[in-house]
Amino acid sequence: MTIPEFILASASPARRRLLQTVGIEPRVCPSDFDESQIQLSDPAQLVQTLAQCKAETVVSQFASALIMGCDSVLAMNGEIYGKPADAEEAIARWQLMQGNFGDLYTGHVLIDTTQNRSVVKCQVTRVFFGKMSDRAIQAYVATGEPLKCAGAFAIEGFGSLFVEKIEGCHSNVIGLSLPLLRQMIGELGYEVTDFWG
Repeated sequence: MTIPEFILASASPARRRLLQTVGIEPRVCPSDFDESQIQLSDPAQLVQTLAQCKAETVVSQFASALIMGCDSVLAMNGEIYGKPADAEEAIARWQLMQGNFGDLYTGHVLIDTTQNRSVVKCQVTRVFFGKMSDRAIQAYVATGEPLKCAGAFAIEGFGSLFVEKIEGCHSNVIGLSLPLLRQMIGELGYEVTDFWG
């Protein structure tokens, strides 16, 4: 079996680093898909649809590739939160999140152009946030980190200081569930080790 090239249809440096950590050196091909086109109220459906749209946007560029698309949102009290639009929104969000918990949903899609097959899945991780003072919230938002992340925090950065615990897959909170990726690659008939650089 010929092993296709692994393509990451995402500009996320965190997702790329996760793949590199487990021996996969992806070719990065950001989709630049306009996420505002998709309006769904169910977080699992939303992230799976967005992940699929991102991957499908770059499919035509590759004859033999395994294309990965991902998308993450934080759901809390029936609301869905992606990246905050600005610092003001990030501060308001953290005032809700501190001392509370949310569910981080990440949609994953793998499109295998050689077999013309795809696998779509969603992983959910519960994240518990510590209590924070307004001063700490403002200082954290001032770092700029929350503006780049779904849910306005990065567990692999400064945000780790304000996460009390998680229930579920740790790497999912960073943007890609590695155990789920292994399963999805297996469903397409490969071993994850086939993609080790």
